[in-house]
Amino acid sequence: MHLPPAATPNARKADFSCDVLVVGGGPAGSTLATLLARRGCDVHVLEKEHHPRFHIGESLLPANVRLFEELGVREEVERIGMPKWGVEFVSPRHEHCSMLEFADALDKSQPYAWQVRRSDLDALLFRTAAEAGARTLEGHRAREVQFDADGALVEVEREDGSRATWRCRYFVDASGRDTLLANRLRSKEKHPDHNSSALFGHFRNAQRLEGRLEGNISIFWFDHGWFWFIPLADGTTSVGAVVWPQYLKSRDKPLPDFFRDTIALCPPLAQRLRDAELVDGHVHATGNYSYLGTHCVGERYAMLGDAFAFVDPVFSSGVYLAMSSAFAALPLVEATLQRGPAGAVQERTAFDRFTRQGPKEFSWFIFRMTNPTMRGFFMDPRNPLRMQEAVLTVLAGDVHGRTPFRLPLNCFKGLYYLVSAAHPVRTWKSWRARRRNLRAVDAAAS
Repeated sequence: MHLPPAATPNARKADFSCDVLVVGGGPAGSTLATLLARRGCDVHVLEKEHHPRFHIGESLLPANVRLFEELGVREEVERIGMPKWGVEFVSPRHEHCSMLEFADALDKSQPYAWQVRRSDLDALLFRTAAEAGARTLEGHRAREVQFDADGALVEVEREDGSRATWRCRYFVDASGRDTLLANRLRSKEKHPDHNSSALFGHFRNAQRLEGRLEGNISIFWFDHGWFWFIPLADGTTSVGAVVWPQYLKSRDKPLPDFFRDTIALCPPLAQRLRDAELVDGHVHATGNYSYLGTHCVGERYAMLGDAFAFVDPVFSSGVYLAMSSAFAALPLVEATLQRGPAGAVQERTAFDRFTRQGPKEFSWFIFRMTNPTMRGFFMDPRNPLRMQEAVLTVLAGDVHGRTPFRLPLNCFKGLYYLVSAAHPVRTWKSWRARRRNLRAVDAAAS
């Protein structure tokens, strides 16, 4: 069991105290705070920014729907969201597009999700936590965490520069990619099999799919990676390129111009954006963002969502993994508060297993997304032995055992390996290109 160093005996007295302190007011932190507060727990949530604040990751999964229902916010999410019934795949090596719908998964009861502005969704969930009785504080950034036998002492910096300390019996790191505890414990590791960068912006007047399919996410492959195309309810469209980091480092012009040049490398996407206007001229970039933690739980703490791991966003898993980890943490936190760490061993084991399962299921597909065999499967989907249904089950986020997808999914994986082996030159070239890119990333980092 991993436990950070104990607090020093002369640590100053805390200014505030609570049962549970949650750092981070995104989907993970707000969800757990809501669940705990509704059960009478004294829980405080610290958010470094003020809602609404910008965040990428606007595409949700059908598995999110059940979680929104349990929080009692489904109708509000429906009002701010754009219905998303499936995924469109567009390949430069195929003349046709491929459309997969969530209604064709093994579980037919989860046919759609939504595209949402994260600023709106996160503000909604943060407000829900406050309404449930959690004390929610914005403009508060956690700086230091020290653990002892009674819990944690957390030093917090307010936006005016003043500082205060919180004493809590249990500490929850929902700090997202800030990875507060993982950085302190040095448990954050870049993923050895994957590394990507992204640049993205929002457009007006993008050409969308028609009718019922307007809100579907589109995935476009191109030579340096892939693009997302996410229609939002306010008429804007989120467009991003996920590329190898060295491609992003090759930029020799302003980021908006580089982004436009990158879009031009994908003619089908460029066609949909031919009359589009970049909102406010803003383009964002982020690099080398895939990572995993060596552990996600200790005797007096848990890491939720991106605070533990972040994988490539190609299957829109971020919000679901964050919220589902919050639901999984509820019995762990309650057991620890009621029985102490020694009485919560089983709950820690269960939480660790649950939290690792989601990234593991998605990662198998993510690492092979640019492989020609995988691209061929998505562009020409078939359903022998219900394999397509199993893949769609994963894409819908139903990865935690609610639906028996393992046998047909293993058949799909076996078929992938057989087809790859049947095309050794193509497979070897793809593998070599991937290894070359990973080595270039390692060399740049050294």
